[in-house]
Amino acid sequence: MSEPKRLRVGMVGYAFMGAAHSHAWRTAPRFFDLPLVPELTAVAGRNPDGVRAAATKYGWDSVETDWRRLIERDDIDLIDICTPGNTHAEIAIAALEAGKHVLCEKPLANSVEEAEKMTAVAQAAAERGVLSMCGFSYRRTPALALAKRMVEEGRLGDIRHVRAQYLQDWLSDADAPLTWRLDKSKSGSGSLGDIGAHSIDAAQWITGSTITGVSALLETFVKERPVGGDFVGLGGRGGSDAPKGPVTVDDAALFTARFAGKHDDGAAAGTDSGAVAGPIGIFEATRFALGRKNAMRLELNGTKGSLAFDFEDMNSLQFYDSALEPDAGFRKIIVTEPSHPYTGNWWPTGHGLGYEHGFTHQVVDLVNAIGAGEQPSPSFADALQVQKVLAAVEASAGNASRWQNV
Repeated sequence: MSEPKRLRVGMVGYAFMGAAHSHAWRTAPRFFDLPLVPELTAVAGRNPDGVRAAATKYGWDSVETDWRRLIERDDIDLIDICTPGNTHAEIAIAALEAGKHVLCEKPLANSVEEAEKMTAVAQAAAERGVLSMCGFSYRRTPALALAKRMVEEGRLGDIRHVRAQYLQDWLSDADAPLTWRLDKSKSGSGSLGDIGAHSIDAAQWITGSTITGVSALLETFVKERPVGGDFVGLGGRGGSDAPKGPVTVDDAALFTARFAGKHDDGAAAGTDSGAVAGPIGIFEATRFALGRKNAMRLELNGTKGSLAFDFEDMNSLQFYDSALEPDAGFRKIIVTEPSHPYTGNWWPTGHGLGYEHGFTHQVVDLVNAIGAGEQPSPSFADALQVQKVLAAVEASAGNASRWQNV
């Protein structure tokens, strides 16, 4: 039997997301049968010493200090973008036009305009067989993938409520240093785009319905932070004598939302007597929730049942079936069975997975799609829809929380 073809990967960026992606590219072909075998061919970063250290640590074969050289190389088939949002559009467009497949971290860009350009280039490239995907990795959490399956099977009936929270606390110390995530010119937004984008994508994906309008609040609790200090994880501790710089993004985001109903063509609710109204939702994202480390939560209430998920208990899904258990509450599904999404390729029943596995499953789905010549999901068009919601939230918050159509 012939050897599977190689998929030679070039990655741009090597910090938090670079580490997660490196692990995924290396691990995926060892646990899943793939049509193409990923190879960690080259990693690019501006700091020569830093990128060489990352290549050695994570197993990349070579390094570049300019992402453009990565795209020019003939031995690269796919560009994996793990850089701040202000660089996504330029790198992705150049890679796609050069005939390289692209995996781009979320959010897709820092503006709707950039995301629209990326989507147009991606659609043109797809016609030539060059494919792209945006990295909303929480879609690959087995419990959330099971939730989507159950919604599609009609287990919840018509969805009425969507409740989404993403709660962290790593910025709650007012002396945490000023990083690129707190600079709007680099990150686009704060908690809204950094973590709230995950909730928006997951809610739209699982319900199968897009958000059509929002009313929002954004708040920045700490206006200035130390420019230097000790960096630990995403945050750290600023130097006591360090100069301070302005925080130009939101610390917390809160918004209500309406989703498109069935047969909804964008008209106002109630104008079509044959349409079923879409869900209403409430979303919260903050990096100031003391005690919450990575509480990405989602709850759906429908006409037949409810589902609830919390990433801090990521191997379980709460389910309530009103027909089977009308007098009981939620029951807990341990999502480690071979019949559950992705889990059959890992450990025996009851042995849970972790954060890193979502990135491995992301690679699996992307490589399978490339091997089949099919559009992977989420596409850049899907990510553009999330970008439009982010923009609507900012517009509403900047206009006294007035209702903003997406």
